[in-house]
Amino acid sequence: MPAVFAAGGRPLQGGSEKIKVGLVGCGGRGTGAPRGCVASSAGVEIHPLGDVMPERVDRFRDNLAAAIGDAYKVSQERCFTGFDAYRQVLATDIDLVILATPPGFRPMMFEAAVAASKHVFMEKPVAVCPAGVRQVIAAGEAAAKKKLGVVAGTQRRHQPGYLATIARLRDGAIGDILSARCYWNQGFLWSVERSPQLSDLEWQLRNWLYFTWLSGDHIVEQHIHNIDVINWIMGGPPKVARGMGGRQVRTDERFGHIFDHFSIEYEYANGVKLQSLCRQIDGTWRRVGEEVVGTKGHSDPAGWIRGENAWKFESEEGKKNPYMLEHRDLIASIRKGEPLNETRTVAESTLTAIIGRMSAYTGQPVDFAWALNESKLDLRPDMLDFGMTLEVPPVAMPGSTPLI
Repeated sequence: MPAVFAAGGRPLQGGSEKIKVGLVGCGGRGTGAPRGCVASSAGVEIHPLGDVMPERVDRFRDNLAAAIGDAYKVSQERCFTGFDAYRQVLATDIDLVILATPPGFRPMMFEAAVAASKHVFMEKPVAVCPAGVRQVIAAGEAAAKKKLGVVAGTQRRHQPGYLATIARLRDGAIGDILSARCYWNQGFLWSVERSPQLSDLEWQLRNWLYFTWLSGDHIVEQHIHNIDVINWIMGGPPKVARGMGGRQVRTDERFGHIFDHFSIEYEYANGVKLQSLCRQIDGTWRRVGEEVVGTKGHSDPAGWIRGENAWKFESEEGKKNPYMLEHRDLIASIRKGEPLNETRTVAESTLTAIIGRMSAYTGQPVDFAWALNESKLDLRPDMLDFGMTLEVPPVAMPGSTPLI
């Protein structure tokens, strides 16, 4: 059997050797991801932590220690804060890093992780603009050359019900696919009121969901899950997005400048169209999921098929937490010496969501290939300082907001 090595060059001898994990981003997903990572596999330990906000690290340490027990190996010397905290985490002897900051920072942090030869689990989405997507794809190609594992937080790709159903769809269980629909419709999420002591940047960081440069808007930050499922079924991204949306109910300052609803028609190369609906408005009907229609039936790819080849996924395996399974699969692939690399698929699904947002913001159709190769839209920060002036961008107006 060929020798298997961790990212830092340590030999891995068997199935339960220690894998040292660092975390960048001690917020909501930063809380869940290390727990899932530790629960997924034997021999996983959490070592350094990093976040731009010192109090987040302090609060997070206590919660994490209680949650993961002996796997908690965090020392005070390995708790890093500030805008360069991610670089300090990457400079330690970890094998794998979890990137769970707001997605606007993902391209530069992923690139730095690959340059530091670390395996990566990164939350979705992986960028907020076409320039960031290009940076991620390039870093993913570098990761492949270094034989580094990369798994993203599109956990449905590790969920047994989806895996079994989509395998059947690809074998023709519903015939030729004619159309698809996907949804993420829900009520409001949390928000942070502006207070006088918060600078422009600090308030936006603490209220990151509502600023496109940080979140990508909710079609990118949240609805990517469902869009990714349809891309998975279709074998790749669509060729064009034609969308609309607006900011009708969430108009307070605390909601930044993003939209509260989107409706996007995506068209794939074979002419199949996806209707994508997402909304975050209280008091409205809710649905999160996907559906595809074919010549021989239709399917919810989470676990059932109706029509000529009716079938339902029923397995004890399906009861396992997909937020744990995504880490299990990554770590197993690293130990086997055949690391997974999901960079391209998550980057393409991220860009699919981005072109939907761009179309809705501008009122123009947006080609996937144009966005990938030619769009000049770049929301990546050049420099950040807590004292800097950072005005809230105007709300996009279809017909007048330019497509760049």
